[in-house]
Amino acid sequence: MKNEIVVITGASRGIGRAAAFHFAKAGARLTVTGSSEDIYDTKKSLEEAGFNDVIALVSDVTREGAMEQIIHSTINTYGRVDVLINNAGVGKFQALEDITLEEWKKMFEVNVQGVFLATKSVIPQMKKQQSGTILTVASDVSRYSIPENGSLYTATKYAVQGFMGSVAQELKPFGIRVGTINPGMTDTNFAGGTEGDPEKKDWLKADDVAAGLLHMASAPKHMQVDEMHIHPLAQDYPRP
Repeated sequence: MKNEIVVITGASRGIGRAAAFHFAKAGARLTVTGSSEDIYDTKKSLEEAGFNDVIALVSDVTREGAMEQIIHSTINTYGRVDVLINNAGVGKFQALEDITLEEWKKMFEVNVQGVFLATKSVIPQMKKQQSGTILTVASDVSRYSIPENGSLYTATKYAVQGFMGSVAQELKPFGIRVGTINPGMTDTNFAGGTEGDPEKKDWLKADDVAAGLLHMASAPKHMQVDEMHIHPLAQDYPRP
């Protein structure tokens, strides 16, 4: 990953922030984005750790044109984009009859529309380069259903998995690799949780998922990792 240019969405905390450190340690130069000014804390922490090739930008992944501006700024600074990591996402778990149409639309906007807009924005540059890697943080529920209170979140992750699978085929002729990572229970602040809760001590950590992303992006250029599924041993994970 030495000197490769990596754009990471949702990098203010959790998996996105961990990914920023993993890729920086591997020698990548970064653009990190987040929905609030907390993204500047990520940049500051990276710089304090000795990683100075970092652009930090506040951006709303659901807004048309926002990610185009991010990619444009990245190209203006670095000249190219080698890796896009779609990590921004939200989660809320409740009974179907309690979900409002507004909540339905909002989660699809972030989890699905945001992936669509970010992916679309980077394609022209990667086609020009005839190379690139697009990775999306999906979920283990993109392959099975949560028993209860997960209909909305599961629907968005199934949509992302289907979208990225099709995009992989579409972009393959241009030398662009596309894949998803599907983590199980992960100890972060996701969905209103608290990172470090004792009950999560045996869950995956953000660093585990970040390491998986780095492994996928670092694969030989002739090789594509279509999907990576990871989950903690403590999770009761359904098997085919």
